[in-house]
Amino acid sequence: MLNPFLQKLMEQPLLGDGAMGTMLYARGASSEQCLEQLVVDRPGWVTGIHQAYASAGADVITTHTFGANRFRLAKHGLEDKVREFNFRAVRLVRDVREVTGRALFIAGNVGPLGRRLDLDNPQERAEAEEAFKEQIGVLWEAGADLLLFETFSDVAELELAVQVARALCDLPIVAEMTFAEDGLTPAGQSPELISQRLHAAGAHVIGVNCSVGPSHVLGTLAAMRQTVPDALLSAMPNAGFPRRINGRLYYPSSPEYFAQQVPQLIQQGAQLIGGCCGTTPIHIRAMREALDAYLAGRNPRPPAQLRGGDRPAPPEVDMGLAADLDTDRDDQPTLLLRKLRAGKFVISVEVDPPRAFTAEKQIEGARYAKSVGADAVNVADSPMARVRMAALSLCAQIQQQVEIETIVHFTTRDRSLMGLQADLIGAHALGIRNILALTGDPPNLGDNRESTPVYDVDSIGLVRIINAFNQGVDISGREMGKRAQFTIAVACDPTRPNLSEEVDRFHQKVSGGAHFTMTQPIYDPQLWLNFLRLYEERYGEFPVPVLIGVLPLQSHRHASFLHNEVPGITLSEEALERMRKAGANGRQEGVKMAQELLAQLKELPHVQGVYLMPSFGRYELACQVLEVLSPEERSGPLSPA
Repeated sequence: MLNPFLQKLMEQPLLGDGAMGTMLYARGASSEQCLEQLVVDRPGWVTGIHQAYASAGADVITTHTFGANRFRLAKHGLEDKVREFNFRAVRLVRDVREVTGRALFIAGNVGPLGRRLDLDNPQERAEAEEAFKEQIGVLWEAGADLLLFETFSDVAELELAVQVARALCDLPIVAEMTFAEDGLTPAGQSPELISQRLHAAGAHVIGVNCSVGPSHVLGTLAAMRQTVPDALLSAMPNAGFPRRINGRLYYPSSPEYFAQQVPQLIQQGAQLIGGCCGTTPIHIRAMREALDAYLAGRNPRPPAQLRGGDRPAPPEVDMGLAADLDTDRDDQPTLLLRKLRAGKFVISVEVDPPRAFTAEKQIEGARYAKSVGADAVNVADSPMARVRMAALSLCAQIQQQVEIETIVHFTTRDRSLMGLQADLIGAHALGIRNILALTGDPPNLGDNRESTPVYDVDSIGLVRIINAFNQGVDISGREMGKRAQFTIAVACDPTRPNLSEEVDRFHQKVSGGAHFTMTQPIYDPQLWLNFLRLYEERYGEFPVPVLIGVLPLQSHRHASFLHNEVPGITLSEEALERMRKAGANGRQEGVKMAQELLAQLKELPHVQGVYLMPSFGRYELACQVLEVLSPEERSGPLSPA
């Protein structure tokens, strides 16, 4: 006889629940405590969250046991609590099932062991097997209906967990990997390979969870479905990329947006759907309504409004640059700063460092940007906290091989106060003088969640450190022998829902010594005017030149993804509609819209430049936006100082 869960899953798609950690943090839990211990210390919190998801319409409720294995619990001195925590967690869901009277399936949740594993080492493999066997055995004994292995980044570890479960019990197994926005696992493995290996290991359902929002999950599902056509699939995405506000993480994807994705997830083969980080019972309720509508043969009710502004989303000119990049010429401002002071319109093109040991594509992108008139290339610092080549290293390669100035995104996330100053001194010695001072995305958003952030200072403190070097001293006031010549840039986000807070923080940055600012990508000039007006109302004359961020859209799906899943990006209804109507001509329409936007933005007060953000490494496409500028605006000459 087929297992009831698998039988039901074959009959129709089932709906899982959403995030547990997000909800516990909202209730007051600390990120430093052992969350799994709350099944004993705060069972009412956990039960209340389960009840909320059950009331929202979830068919599958997940036990609060993600990290309840001996290795993760040992970090809190609780390694002897594996049985107690797992047994109690299953019991809490059983109690909710009894209270609601619904035929809920209980998913015994098993996460990665939380330690680096060498599974080729017999001893380590045996220890891992025992840890999985211990937790899985308790979940099975306590009454779980299925096992949900989720948020694994190492397919070998997940294979082992599945094999242990198949040997130990007869519970259905849902095995989910986490994938990055590039469609690969943190180890660089494809969904095709993952689906083959998990299917061969004996998983009954294979899928993807966490890391990314619904838009990226669709592509992963499609690849899995094509590789293993007869496999049951699952999808439990995050509510987009989070942003940090007042020390807490907020996720941008709305319940309405998740509801919109339900038919697409099912059409790509997902039979089990739900949510991960950032999703709430409101998201699950919206998905329930959409799923019911889909099963009834109706189109899901469209949302009243996509998340909008109210959400809590030339020819090359030789300018003697090689001489200006000479590290012996420390006594003059950077060429970029001299251009800004001279009133020139400056252009920068963004490059993301590679997840590789070579950067050929990025260097070619920088070379192309220079050929069409860019004044600088700005290099991100492991954006979204994903491990990539060090930004300083890529900046050095670009300046040496392309002979164009760089703007390095310099974060405080990974550096102590001593390390910050050491790296800045090294950057100056290498001729990397344009610094965008940033705090940086927290590591738990990326592909190395065990990494520990530093944050000795934030971006405001970093500006003060760099400015101190420019005065000839370090942060403690000790003489450096000479003044540095850093050009300091800071970020500002005119799309922030709390604009007053953003204006106040921005004022602290520029008061600390910043020379110019770079905005988040915007799609409505009014957003900049609102920011400017509020700043001048509070602090008077706006103090620095502005480089406005412009990110050309690629398609309607790309536009919808940015609008709903990426914090700090808000599109107008008009822009979304234009991209929808563009259909297969989305790239051309995206460039046209960006050109129209740039033509408006460059006429606004204090806007003295643009920085382009190419999507998917399409530098040529992004640089087409520059065609709207006059030859004088595209890298006008400036004599060396």
